[in-house]
Amino acid sequence: MAPVNLPDRVVLIVEDAESCATTLEIALLAIPHIHVRVAPTARQALEILAIAGAGICALVTDLHLPLMDGFELIERLRSDSRTARLPIVVISGDQRPQNTGAALPFGSQRLLRQTLFARQVRQKVEQLLDANTTSQFP
Repeated sequence: MAPVNLPDRVVLIVEDAESCATTLEIALLAIPHIHVRVAPTARQALEILAIAGAGICALVTDLHLPLMDGFELIERLRSDSRTARLPIVVISGDQRPQNTGAALPFGSQRLLRQTLFARQVRQKVEQLLDANTTSQFP
């Protein structure tokens, strides 16, 4: 059987801490056929999504971001028909249950604490991508 050539997919990381973004980027690049884009703010992420559109196949976001937090970012993505079904993985260093659990009702796929290994984020993104291989996100 010939190998399947999958098109390259792009995961958008929204993280203002450069060291965390770099660690996540390295981990995600271990997924075959994945490219990574990084946005340090939610506003930049929305601009990238407006331009890149369907090229983004998943989003990994921190909750605590400058100017616009991850909660508002997720709410905006879920209210837009073009990104309503985009897989989202939330990461947060926040240990307060009222904040860490609050992202899930906004439609995020999984909440991971930043203290977890980047490998776990990569594994969750891989699971989401495998589950959505037949779906297209407009």
